[in-house]
Amino acid sequence: MIDIKAHSIDELNTLAEDIRQKILDTVSKNGGHLSSTMGATDLIVAMHKVFDVEKDPFIFDVSHQAYAHKLLTDRWDRFDSLRQFGGICGYTKPKESKYDYYVAGHSSTSISLAVGAAKAIALKGEDRIPVAFIGDGSMSAGMVYEALNELGDRKYPVVIILNDNEMSIAKPIGAISKLLSQTMAGSFYQKFKGRVEKVLDHLPEGATYMAKRFEESFKLITPGIIFEEMGIEYIGPVDGHDIESLIETMEVAKALGKPVLIHAQTTKGKGYEIAEGTKEHWHGVSAFDLKTGEAPKKAGAAKAATAIFADTLVELADEDDKVVGVTAAMPSGTGLSAAIKKYPERFWDVAIAEQHAVTSMGPLAKEGFKPFCTIYSTFLQRGYDQVIHDIALMDIGVAFALDRAGIVGEDGETHQGAFDISYLRSIPNMTLLAPYNETTMKHCMRFAKEYDHPCAFRYPRGAFLAEDTESPAYELGKSVLLKEGEEILFIGYGNGVGRAQKVAELVEVNPAILDLRFVKPLDEEMLLRLSTQYKKWFVFSDSAAQGGVGSAILELLSQHKVQDVALTTFEYPDAFITHGNTKLVEESLGILPEQLAERIV
Repeated sequence: MIDIKAHSIDELNTLAEDIRQKILDTVSKNGGHLSSTMGATDLIVAMHKVFDVEKDPFIFDVSHQAYAHKLLTDRWDRFDSLRQFGGICGYTKPKESKYDYYVAGHSSTSISLAVGAAKAIALKGEDRIPVAFIGDGSMSAGMVYEALNELGDRKYPVVIILNDNEMSIAKPIGAISKLLSQTMAGSFYQKFKGRVEKVLDHLPEGATYMAKRFEESFKLITPGIIFEEMGIEYIGPVDGHDIESLIETMEVAKALGKPVLIHAQTTKGKGYEIAEGTKEHWHGVSAFDLKTGEAPKKAGAAKAATAIFADTLVELADEDDKVVGVTAAMPSGTGLSAAIKKYPERFWDVAIAEQHAVTSMGPLAKEGFKPFCTIYSTFLQRGYDQVIHDIALMDIGVAFALDRAGIVGEDGETHQGAFDISYLRSIPNMTLLAPYNETTMKHCMRFAKEYDHPCAFRYPRGAFLAEDTESPAYELGKSVLLKEGEEILFIGYGNGVGRAQKVAELVEVNPAILDLRFVKPLDEEMLLRLSTQYKKWFVFSDSAAQGGVGSAILELLSQHKVQDVALTTFEYPDAFITHGNTKLVEESLGILPEQLAERIV
């Protein structure tokens, strides 16, 4: 571990430059999060200088911006393996290092975690202080304010570092605001404010009233009033790239012994001019050329499922002005950008607020619109109660478009789209369907548009495995037998159809292949008919086995007392799936077509 306690300011500035260069060299080769973590480097260096990572919980929100923390602890020599299979994780991970306090990959959890850590520290009577590092984007989620509400009431000593790299919480007003902010970051102001508060307690009622009015007016021209009113001491905004000032500010916050929020303004992509100040494009990147910033072009790459969704959604919106949609801070990732650009009054990005996104679409459906709620499989988990209580219970026609279903590769455990079938299948009134190529995606979406009940369809990151072919339109609960065969039946759901087709090419037997299409409701008539013809069934679906497609089919067979069918499912095991190149991850799970062919033989 790099011990920076004795480093001078000049040495810390040089170290920060070295860290940024190390991040650039690695991310340009491996891909990963770039602009946010480059901008956070100076803040993290100051954190390590002021606080004790050996005992103080360092809690990073989302933790995609924590690369500098990894490099400052025990992973400099291993950092070249970032996001590679068997290598360093792109997020904080306690199993990887004792200096990573908590797993994080979803946003807006850090302050709740810090409150919990503070409670434990208080109960144990220890001299430690939790430090929560959160980006301004994560402040758009309601969970943050639930945590601030309790923290402001309980007054646990917690330091919150707000990394403001895209927008100010409230815009500073000219030179006066800048002067006040700089003053508020100093120890003199904090001591003076404490003395004033003591004086106010002993003043006559009229004088106290006037003094408090003056103090409130003073705060109104600073950006921190929302935090002050919640009982959180506010310092800032401060320059998030001035390490010397950051250290002084953090020392003040640490010494206060109560909840403090440091508002630091940073530049995304700091140190890499091509990425500086830009937003979504440089947030997370694939490998790129350091000199030009350009990613290598992939010759003949198949069209991504997300792109097919995006094009089809715009087509549907062109045809019908009742088609609307929402996403939660991922317009580009989910393919909603084109629809938002063309129809900004009908498609919305509500920021990191999956619960709100889900619930807000309910009334639109009730009022006769057709909402497409477009959220990654892993992120819809955050809105699960709302899916049940606000959509399914009402039995209204919200369509959930679940991007990134299946293995997502380098983002790993927190992002794998493994659980959506399992967690949605148990909900009454919910219909689950899936496409497996471009044509079926379009049919699937047209079905969802006309369907007046809740439904969810899933599709993978990147391209479908199957080639595009003609296919009939979707009918509720109806599957399609793609080919007849002998002895064995391959059942594919969604992208699993393409996997089944690839395995069929590798086995000597001639399997029948069924495009299941719907896992809820199942095509009982088709499955029961096939049970009389094929006695060995193999299920292909990029999803968790527990509560998944195989489970649904076994439940049906059991219900109808079908006992002579042997079913094997190639869904994911009951474990969180690691990060790395998708092919290597699938190889570790034994689900590459060559591996499955061997298992079948």
